[in-house]
Amino acid sequence: MSGQETANILVVDDDRSMREFLEILLTGEGYNVTLADNGESGCNAIDQNNFDLVVTDIRMKGLNGLDVLRKAKAKNPDTMVVMISAFATADTAVEAMKEGAYDYIPKPFKVKEFKNIVKDTLASRKISTTEKAIDHNSSQYRFYFDCLIGESPQMKKVYDLIERVASTKSNILITGESGTGKELAARAIHNQSPRKDKPFVVINCSGIPESLIESELFGYKKGAFTGANNDKVGLFEVAEGGTVFLDEVGELTPAIQVKLLRVIQERTFTSVGGTEEKRVDVRFISATNKTLEKEVVENRFREDLFFRLNVIQIVMPPLRKREGDLEILCRFFLENFSKELGKDIKKISAYAIDLLKNYSFPGNVRELENIIERSVALETSNIILPESLTLSDFHRDMDAEKQRRQSDLTPEGINLDSVLAEIEKSYLQKAMEMCNGSRQKAAKLLGLSMRSFRYRFEKKES
Repeated sequence: MSGQETANILVVDDDRSMREFLEILLTGEGYNVTLADNGESGCNAIDQNNFDLVVTDIRMKGLNGLDVLRKAKAKNPDTMVVMISAFATADTAVEAMKEGAYDYIPKPFKVKEFKNIVKDTLASRKISTTEKAIDHNSSQYRFYFDCLIGESPQMKKVYDLIERVASTKSNILITGESGTGKELAARAIHNQSPRKDKPFVVINCSGIPESLIESELFGYKKGAFTGANNDKVGLFEVAEGGTVFLDEVGELTPAIQVKLLRVIQERTFTSVGGTEEKRVDVRFISATNKTLEKEVVENRFREDLFFRLNVIQIVMPPLRKREGDLEILCRFFLENFSKELGKDIKKISAYAIDLLKNYSFPGNVRELENIIERSVALETSNIILPESLTLSDFHRDMDAEKQRRQSDLTPEGINLDSVLAEIEKSYLQKAMEMCNGSRQKAAKLLGLSMRSFRYRFEKKES
């Protein structure tokens, strides 16, 4: 098949209704379709014709789908084969992949998913043998600014903005949901800037205890407090000439916000316990998953500091809105974790990809990375199948609970504060149970900073 030629597809299935259904479906998509009612007639058809794609049931009397697969590959190694079955086990699917099948689809399947798999399979046939090898070389992934991956229009807008702002001195605020890659975007800006040969210092504003954050940022003089046995250089001073990345900047306390504002305005600071004013030349890039405008309105974040940080804003899109990037990221993570964990897992089933496409990814790219790592670590075969994936039901449960709560509203009204407090308490308890009592894991599950989780949890306990 080349150019605009119509693909020739052979359908092999001993179920008449399934054969006729697939014939109608594939013909409607513009393909040339040949039917075979068993493995033997399928093999005869392969002898007599050239097919771009063979779609075959696995379990048939006489010659089965694996026999048809072997025949097709012996006739022409470039023929793509997709296996379908209501009875296939994971072992059967793995064997089919080893024999050269492109994918397998369990019955029953959705029409849209089947169409997508056929389309993707035929598209893969056009790629050269080197390019379609599943054991990808890193060169096959295009890295933007050495750290970002994705070809979606949404990410292309981010790349364009990074290129335009990197060379400026302006402070930048990167916003977006947790797990969207805000720190990677900050690194990309630094890597493209005139400061690229200077330090890039990451400050996790929620990860440093409140009692220590001032001394961590500004440093301290010997004797400034108990335990200060020597002078210590602060992170702002360490970053001299480079970039300071303030991650989760919305978590800063009001007192530190005041001192940060002075550093940004005056480019000077004083170490804890010191009297000498020090000058610093750094660029500030901040990130938050909060809506800082709302934080300002509710008096949790200083308006003047917000405007100083938000000279230029970059919004990182959630994974569910990055069209086409899911497959690229899946294969990239698969390759990395297969090498890292010493596994020989060469492929993610297209049907597994479709399952992921129908998942909302509340944790975004970070959650996808964790899913693929977990699947690779636990998988014993050489392919990630749909049943190999472990997707969280937690956020789906939250959506269902929210809908149930909304249905409780009556003409008599409700006490909204009490309802919200009850919902919060319920999810805090559920998160702690799911994470075996680990506050850190529970906070991550709920998309909260450790400080915010601690405050909510202690409020619940009181």
